[in-house]
Amino acid sequence: MRIAVVGGGVSGLTAAYRLRTRFGDGATITVFEAGDSLGGKLRTIELAGRRFDVGAEAFIVRRPEALELAGEIGLELTHPTGARSRLRAGGTQVGMPGGTVMGIPGSAEAVAGLLSAEGRRQVAAEGGLPPVVLTGDVSLGRLLRERFGDELVDRLVDPLLGGVYAGGADGLGLRATLPGLAKALDSGAATLTAAAASQLPASPNPGPVFGTLPTGLGTLIDRLAELGKPEIRLSTLVTGLRRRAGGWTLELTGEAVDVDAVLLAVPAPAARRLLEPVVPAASAALGEVELASMAVVALAFPPGTALPDASGVLIGAKERYPDGSPPAAKAFTFSSRKWGHLGGGPVLVRGSVGRFGEPGALRADDDELARLVRADLAELAGVTAQPVDVAVMRWGGGLPQYGVGHLDLVERVERAVAGVPGLEITGATFHGVGIPACVGAATRAASRITSGAVRG
Repeated sequence: MRIAVVGGGVSGLTAAYRLRTRFGDGATITVFEAGDSLGGKLRTIELAGRRFDVGAEAFIVRRPEALELAGEIGLELTHPTGARSRLRAGGTQVGMPGGTVMGIPGSAEAVAGLLSAEGRRQVAAEGGLPPVVLTGDVSLGRLLRERFGDELVDRLVDPLLGGVYAGGADGLGLRATLPGLAKALDSGAATLTAAAASQLPASPNPGPVFGTLPTGLGTLIDRLAELGKPEIRLSTLVTGLRRRAGGWTLELTGEAVDVDAVLLAVPAPAARRLLEPVVPAASAALGEVELASMAVVALAFPPGTALPDASGVLIGAKERYPDGSPPAAKAFTFSSRKWGHLGGGPVLVRGSVGRFGEPGALRADDDELARLVRADLAELAGVTAQPVDVAVMRWGGGLPQYGVGHLDLVERVERAVAGVPGLEITGATFHGVGIPACVGAATRAASRITSGAVRG
């Protein structure tokens, strides 16, 4: 077997590793990556002499896929310290409330501390509204605003969603964004409050939610590449894809490569372009996916620099300073407080910038963006020290938006691709943007390649 994996992020490298375990050394597996390094949105750099993530920094461990993969390939995880995150809401900072599902409360009491009297009244009244009746997919924001009012969405739900999708509730669909909540409603929960309550852990001490690798998530990429043993072609753009008798031809700049099977693990725009001549129905559906851009500003301060007693702070999109200007950042992670392995030595902080449809500070160059983020850090966290190291990592179009009807869109793409022998597609566009979802989807795509080869 000769297999091409197009895309060298966590989806592509997971697929290459799974293919190697199934086919052994007899297969030729080549990863084509347009960029100059592997990893996609998993990127670990050196910051003030420490390994530091400037893309994804952690993953959910209550989903099994990434946790099991890490154990399988011999990587040990670490979990956050007990420091809690905070929320900038209504002009003040409050502790992040528990008892919610992505900000949707399982009881009115769970969010009482961050809402006005009117906001508390609206949340408490949701239980007495007529039952929620779902017909197909709906806008998450519209549903929440109708049931809870605007304040809960603006102050809590949107900041939480912004950390995952760089988008807000109004542009996201319920079924793809919060499938557990949708399932609870489909199963008979009459209200959003009851649906959220049914999704909360039964145990008061359910264990850690997140995990990461002490040496950075780039270690996961390195290990998958080591064990998968693909031929890796960096800075190599696949410009075209066409079928041939018994397989496929990848068109590169000045070169053509023949393979038996192709697995695409690239963002929606690249997949749309490659599929247009061979699976036009899938290409057309992918053209409907919208994307958000963001940036991470990594800051290292001198040892001993004081940080707030919190793991970080989320900032609502409608928060304003006294002069009416918005913060440039949407969130800060106080990494040296959040992760025990980053304690001691330089004090490390991540600032996140960018929301869907609102480029804002992303228009600034790197130096100005870092200055704006440092100004926010001084205002919101009191950190005024001069950094000893700064890095800016931009993720242009890096986060797909799961809009209303996204699951139908995914079904259209996958149904069209399934009818084409020797072709598979995976990635964050489809079944979740987090690392566990990408690992799971890539594993299933690799398994379908294997099954096709066995049938052939």
